[in-house]
Amino acid sequence: MRGGPGPVPGRSRVRPYSGGGGGSRGGAAAMDLHILEHRVRVLSLARRGLWLYTHPLLKLLFLPQRCRCKFFSLTETPEDYTVMLDEEGFKELPPSEFMQVADSTWLVLSVVSNGREPPGCQATGVTKIARSVIAPLAEHHVSVLMLSTYQTDFILVRERDLPVVIHTLAGEFDIYKEESGECVPVTCDDVSNGFLKPKPPASPTLHPVQSPQTRFCVLTVAPDTLPAIATMLIDVLFYSHSTPACCSDTQCHHHALLLPILRVVTPPCVPFPLGSPPWDAATGSQDLDSITFFSFSLIEGYISIVMDAETQKRFPSDLLLTSSTGELWRMVRIGGQPLGFDECGIVAQIAEPLAAADISAYYISTFNFDHALVPEEGIAEVIQLLQQRQESGR
Repeated sequence: MRGGPGPVPGRSRVRPYSGGGGGSRGGAAAMDLHILEHRVRVLSLARRGLWLYTHPLLKLLFLPQRCRCKFFSLTETPEDYTVMLDEEGFKELPPSEFMQVADSTWLVLSVVSNGREPPGCQATGVTKIARSVIAPLAEHHVSVLMLSTYQTDFILVRERDLPVVIHTLAGEFDIYKEESGECVPVTCDDVSNGFLKPKPPASPTLHPVQSPQTRFCVLTVAPDTLPAIATMLIDVLFYSHSTPACCSDTQCHHHALLLPILRVVTPPCVPFPLGSPPWDAATGSQDLDSITFFSFSLIEGYISIVMDAETQKRFPSDLLLTSSTGELWRMVRIGGQPLGFDECGIVAQIAEPLAAADISAYYISTFNFDHALVPEEGIAEVIQLLQQRQESGR
């Protein structure tokens, strides 16, 4: 991130590091833990109210410099749209009955190789940090959210939990906190006044998992070529699953507000996709044959996109960048009912078995459910591992 925006090579999904000696004090793979400057809010936008947020979301997607937003992620699921964004970006979203905001402010952690710059160049992976980060935090009752991108993996913890996080992980990592662009070392003494001794760990709830047949791609695009796919992104995010209807005067007003942004970010020869208004998409119940899922992240100038393989075919193949192998991914969706934010160990439920089996994974938390992406060829083994864990936990 600190190196400036630009295209980055596909991160190699190497053998996951899952050993106990995660930090420079413990093992051969020296790792640091960085507490990034972003203070993040997590929220849900109802599909029926998306029309109210289309204009600010497009501004965050394509013109982040105008709102000084450096951390933005938008994920579409069958239930809603999950947005993770920093405080500057959060100011762009008007409060309404359609927006539900988690009551906590979240801090962003990144595990990086010792002496290297955080994200944009590291290949970590949720399985790689399962035993050194995810499991210890779960044992100390710290709830975490995960956001894997094409470039790196982010761990989100509630701001009030930071003293526990530092005390829990200080034995494994050298910890640094970003302040005004500089990395300042953090010690347990710095947060001793805020540290509360954790309660004894309870047995975590084992949530049901599902694996739809949909195949996914994890991609990036160079920021300077983003305008070339802007109209297609808008169509996929806001129009593809909308139902035709007659819009109200207010909806038409917000619909018209898209035009100035589209004129800024799209080449003059590209038509605007303003056919059907982007609201009130039917959520419906989806079977395991397919699932609606699309994720776009723009973090410190680096772009990451997760889309299904069929949707990828709609984009120019020469603009979307992926790994040289072009591998496809299958999803494991965690939770039968909305998970909430207070429960601990949800990420560990998936990450620990995958780490033990050396299976790499992307992991994206949303407002209601969690989603892990594993290599397509390994999905049968993953399902078997998770079923065995479910049975042993009964």
